[in-house]
Amino acid sequence: MPALLSTGQPTTTPTPTDDGRRAANAAAVLRAVLDRGPVARSTVGRLTGLSAGAVSRQLAELADLGLVRDRPLRATRSVVGRPHVPVDVDTRRHVVAGVHVAVLHATLVLMDLRGRVLVEERVPHLPDRTPAELVAELGTRMGAFLAEHAEGRRPLGVGVATGGWVDPARGVVVRHHRLGWRDVPVGPALEAALGLPVRVESHARALARAEQLIGAERGRARTSLVHLFVGNVVDAAIATCGTVHQGPGAAAGDVSHLPVGGCTPCPCGRTGCFEATVAERTLARRAVEEGRLRTPRFSDVLAALGAGERWAVALFRERARAIGRAAALLVDVINPEILVVCEAGTARRPELLDDLREEVALRSHVCADPGRTVVSGSFGARALGVAAGSVVLHETYTRPLDLGTRGSGM
Repeated sequence: MPALLSTGQPTTTPTPTDDGRRAANAAAVLRAVLDRGPVARSTVGRLTGLSAGAVSRQLAELADLGLVRDRPLRATRSVVGRPHVPVDVDTRRHVVAGVHVAVLHATLVLMDLRGRVLVEERVPHLPDRTPAELVAELGTRMGAFLAEHAEGRRPLGVGVATGGWVDPARGVVVRHHRLGWRDVPVGPALEAALGLPVRVESHARALARAEQLIGAERGRARTSLVHLFVGNVVDAAIATCGTVHQGPGAAAGDVSHLPVGGCTPCPCGRTGCFEATVAERTLARRAVEEGRLRTPRFSDVLAALGAGERWAVALFRERARAIGRAAALLVDVINPEILVVCEAGTARRPELLDDLREEVALRSHVCADPGRTVVSGSFGARALGVAAGSVVLHETYTRPLDLGTRGSGM
């Protein structure tokens, strides 16, 4: 595709020696170091297909930016000649920050460049706040969070992840019906408050990219992946050939009204819609209706599941089967290599995944082996924070040379 000048007129197609190729090579080298580091330069060359000279040039540039560093290994025996010094991701100089906005609380996170969570903090939303007031409060809290925990490391930016319809190009939450948000400019508002670049994304798309970048090997090795997020909102992300689909206006991924059966009423006027059936608030309300709890708090239902209480296990097994019915529809339509489920019950009691897989096996027409196709997310209870931080992490690994032109921010 031709590049565009500021005038909007196309230029000639980039040649193999231009900055576009250099940037792509740098990204490939950095990703190889992330996947295999500490790693020998010769191995980086084999993984990327680049010459030894090209690998050395790219590593030198990445080292100048503080993204990689030499990691000498302790010699176990005498060697003849110059020792090989492996290279690794430099986790000492930079951090990425993130804020995940859920219905009842926000999760603040600080991660290193390997995607490891360094600090995480959950902050309940203050009541009766307008969207603008809530975003302003998040900016204040994130500023204090960075001041306390960055410890001299340079923040590369702040990622924001949330459910609903998110337009990352504008940094806008277009619609989040559970928060009551419409066209909320989260990115621009936080950038003004923090003086750092802010990137906004849906948590399902952010987690799909996190699986491909820093997740378990099963996700990084796949060319097609569906990520299904189930919380108080449900949404999905579709990744093919390493790219996460967004669709016009970045509206892709709304699976809240997939039909999963049952009689749970939905605000849309129908019954048996996916989100209305499996949402956390639904499980908490059912626990109250069945006399198990006095107050509809999902955290209490989750604690009962952890304690092995039969009524809680039964609720989550029923939920897993409803998720399985939606998963079967997605598997049949998209036919991915793997479908990743991010859901609190299966994260805490992996055996619940068996119920989900059984439902997929019963209903899918194309999934021959749900045991291999349907898997739990890689990040467990820390998925929300990882979703937010990985928004910036993904951009860093996709365009690492941009750090040289971002000044004090990203």
